[in-house]
Amino acid sequence: MQQPSRPLLQLALDEANLAQALRVAHEAVPAGVDLIEAGTPLIKSEGLNAVRTLRKEFPGVGIVADMKTMDAGRMEVEMAAKAGATHVMVLGASSDSTVMDAIEAGRRHGVLIGIDLVGVADPAARAVEVAAMGASFVSVHCPIDDQMTGKDPFERLARVVKAVSIPVSVAGGINSESAGRAVAIGATMVVVGGAISKAEDAAAATRSIREAMSTQRLVTSEHFRRIGHDDTALRETFLKVSTPNLSDAMHRGGALPQILPISPGMRMAGKAVTARTYPGDWAKPVLAIEQAQEGDVIVIDACGQAPAVWGELATESCLQRKLGGVVIFGAIRDVDAIRKLGFPAFASLMSPNAGEPHGLGQLQVTVMMNGVAVSPGDWIVGDDSGVVVVPAARAVEIANRAMDVFERENRLRKEIRAASSLARVMELLRWEKK
Repeated sequence: MQQPSRPLLQLALDEANLAQALRVAHEAVPAGVDLIEAGTPLIKSEGLNAVRTLRKEFPGVGIVADMKTMDAGRMEVEMAAKAGATHVMVLGASSDSTVMDAIEAGRRHGVLIGIDLVGVADPAARAVEVAAMGASFVSVHCPIDDQMTGKDPFERLARVVKAVSIPVSVAGGINSESAGRAVAIGATMVVVGGAISKAEDAAAATRSIREAMSTQRLVTSEHFRRIGHDDTALRETFLKVSTPNLSDAMHRGGALPQILPISPGMRMAGKAVTARTYPGDWAKPVLAIEQAQEGDVIVIDACGQAPAVWGELATESCLQRKLGGVVIFGAIRDVDAIRKLGFPAFASLMSPNAGEPHGLGQLQVTVMMNGVAVSPGDWIVGDDSGVVVVPAARAVEIANRAMDVFERENRLRKEIRAASSLARVMELLRWEKK
């Protein structure tokens, strides 16, 4: 494969349903897509019928079959070619014999063979090897699960571009803010998935990415970006997504049961400062305020019982220290005053009775909130749906996964409003467990 005269934009269709993938493609391709990829999830779900359908719907566009072949190279390349693929992806981690058999099958059937370097320990060295075998191009690919932990493909891309003369594609969380950087480093094929397929306006998203590729400059995007280990970015992300988004990102987990907001419209996101106490003993909760830093959330385990361990004066103290909120597995009082103060407060009970400050309990220990563990430094996120705890060690990953859920729902909402329904868009009957 010769170097293209200009960088190519490849649309990765990684949907599970062919109908959804086609809706995205029909929006995006006229806006500037050069290659359409039948992604691995789409092929696993729909088989090579996905490639056949794309070839029929888009006869003048190159079709990439992301087979991720690791065995039976000749057979899989032949199958994809006969289905209408112009490019077939083979894993670089597969054996040399599989790679060479796939390349030879590509020659016989007139398709280009790309070698995906995902999971390869030394991608530059492997790129040199497969180029010598006759690979048409290589792909530097940061898988989605790595993207969620804040990784990107650019350092490996730079090494591979320097190592080989054949075209290099790049994939892995590319959007309009990074597409120009990919081209500047030397990528000649830029693979974009979610930044187009999750966009409410896939055509506009495609044009923004094409602009970035042409100018090699950043084109600002509100969504489809991934964050790293930065507390400010984490807090902003947690406040943008909903607690249901977070729960979905955690495999439908993370919620603190039976703990609800005392007033509607309150949102909070901050690191936990924990207090374990006894029902009515408000000494440790009040002392926790003194240990908290700006933006932190006080998390109190009061055994889920009354009397109250929190009220108006404790809330006033939090406002003075600019804290982010309070969560109580137990009772709160002075609810009317706290509502007027606009302070995010969540509790399992309300009670006018307060206890006495005996000083029992502990600060900054792991507490059990109705059976769910919360440790100091965990992220606590609350809104009208309730409260979710995000373990500190997974905060970056969960924030990115929650944004992915949020973005996908934006696209689904658009498709539902286009005279459809959730069941039809998701093709639910087809996916019922047999």
